[in-house]
Amino acid sequence: MTARVIGAALLTAALAAGHVQAGEKAVRIGVLTDMSGIYADFGGRGSALAAQMAAEDFGGRVGDKPIEIVSADHQNKADIGSALARRWFDQEGVDAIADVPTSSVALAVSEIAREKNRVLLVSGAGTSDLTGKNCSPNTVHWTYDTWALANSTGGALTKAGFDTWYFITVDYSFGYALERDASDSLTAAGGRILGKVRHPVGTGDFSSFLLQAQGSGAKVVAFGNAGADTINGVKQAAEFGLVQGGQKLASMLITLSDIHSLGLRAAQGLVLTEAFYWDLNPGTRAFAKRFAERNGGVYPNMVHAGVYGAVTHYLKARAAAAGDDGRGIVREMKRLPTDDPLFGAGTVRSDGRATHDLYLFEVKAPAESKGSYDYYKLLRTVPAAEAFRPLETGGCTLVN
Repeated sequence: MTARVIGAALLTAALAAGHVQAGEKAVRIGVLTDMSGIYADFGGRGSALAAQMAAEDFGGRVGDKPIEIVSADHQNKADIGSALARRWFDQEGVDAIADVPTSSVALAVSEIAREKNRVLLVSGAGTSDLTGKNCSPNTVHWTYDTWALANSTGGALTKAGFDTWYFITVDYSFGYALERDASDSLTAAGGRILGKVRHPVGTGDFSSFLLQAQGSGAKVVAFGNAGADTINGVKQAAEFGLVQGGQKLASMLITLSDIHSLGLRAAQGLVLTEAFYWDLNPGTRAFAKRFAERNGGVYPNMVHAGVYGAVTHYLKARAAAAGDDGRGIVREMKRLPTDDPLFGAGTVRSDGRATHDLYLFEVKAPAESKGSYDYYKLLRTVPAAEAFRPLETGGCTLVN
């Protein structure tokens, strides 16, 4: 990775929540995300804004140090993400990295954060291996993971009688983890997987995959992908008439941003799990209004909310730890209970998994929606104790 490429990947703007004077040491948080690719709406500039709002709401300072937010585009490539992380840690005084959609990038950056004794706050990446076999004393996984989504969506549909499945899965570590965790959840609930197919990241044409899914006779066609891949797959499934033909669509990972892009006519009836929805309670509604006012009217999704929650808790732990030792701050994050207006009360477990309730939703039909972003009807609240993989079964070496 050349300096020229790294420089091109970095965004030039650094957002200071507190006034930073020349030569003054700041608490620097880097939002490493996808600013221009298939996950740009999933994380992107919304994640940078969420981190900035968390810093401002905290007061802009930790003790006598101002908080500074910087951001960069990892382009969904592990080598670029790793190079940016090393540069931030070694040369630019970044203390913690947040968001990091794309599991392969997050796994690589997690190892660098461990090596440099800094902190990684994952919101966008999904692989449950971040708190399993690849867990780290320097990493906290905040919003969701593949096990949680597979368990909540797949298990619920299977128990409701939708017990045969066909998977259309993206071909990289996130997709593998999602397919693995979903398979475990479905078979435990009595379901069967009739077939599966994998596609490259950024696929534009899902026709052959959808024809195979249609021909399988599976009751559920499940998309094990995210961002623009999910949008394209669901949109083309509607064009092929899968739902009209009696099959149900399920997305293992889809967010409010994706539903907005799809429109209710294409997305109606889709079953999904999210960790946050703007219309859950007064706290979520107030945050969404403030966020949208600064984001061109675009509402936050669960990844943006997760960045806000993780950065908020990091700042609380950083203040309590009274130092910049990465492992010490993460230990403090695990000691302090989590509590914010977006996720409510919870904990960070010894494996680095932040626990909170999840929500099983069904996308409304156009006639049911009362306006823009009124897209979901709540089917079930999944309690935190049930939502995430049991601590003792993940294989994390940090668990006693």
